[in-house]
Amino acid sequence: MTDGDDPVPQNAADATGPADPAAAPPDGTAGRHAPPGLVLTTPGGSRFHFDPGALCLELLTTGGPGPYARYEVLHRPADLAAWLPPSRLRLPADAVRISPAELTATRTLRDALWHLAAARAHGRPGEPEDYTVLNRAAEHPPLVPRIAPDGTAAAPPPADGAQLASTLARDAIALLTGPYADRIRECGAHDCRLIFVDTSRPGRRRWCSMERCGNRHKVRSLRARRETEETPPAAALPADSGRAPADPPSESMG
Repeated sequence: MTDGDDPVPQNAADATGPADPAAAPPDGTAGRHAPPGLVLTTPGGSRFHFDPGALCLELLTTGGPGPYARYEVLHRPADLAAWLPPSRLRLPADAVRISPAELTATRTLRDALWHLAAARAHGRPGEPEDYTVLNRAAEHPPLVPRIAPDGTAAAPPPADGAQLASTLARDAIALLTGPYADRIRECGAHDCRLIFVDTSRPGRRRWCSMERCGNRHKVRSLRARRETEETPPAAALPADSGRAPADPPSESMG
């Protein structure tokens, strides 16, 4: 997502999974009181915090359809399980049993959500087949919420991948039909396609992350302003004296 990087979302994956392991250990304990969002890694190796504002939009950082398929990180059920601790769910990686078929269904749901979120961000209606994917996933029972004695979210009872997909689909439906549906946006940087929902009171969020694309924009603006200030003004042309220009010298003159 920096200059020279591909203009597509960079997921949170490093070589081993969809999240920075230092940000959320697999047991889901660390980060319970941390601000929501994910730590994303660019191809250049730099990391930054990205809060898309909704659980379902966090799933979009794991890959997607079309040009986003090259960033796919959900190759095995364990990859989706590794996404649980850093996500808004803050669940241990072993809290949900995920079968290969359920992984495929979750990827299908994610791709449909990509289409719908991008369409909404650009003011277009979504395709009926993508809404159908969301509705079918939401038909299953969702994860059962539980609270721990310390007041934090606790792992749900034994659950499966269909329940996880249902929770994600229901979150997406609530977002697309809720008061912030018109605030689903794409990052304002020309080379970043990360999608977020602006839940701020002013409603003026432009960037996926101020520390990333927002800062890059400020640096480019400052550089352009300095270059403009340092450019010398064009030399002034002499005023027209009102006299006709002199004839050019003859070629025969020495």
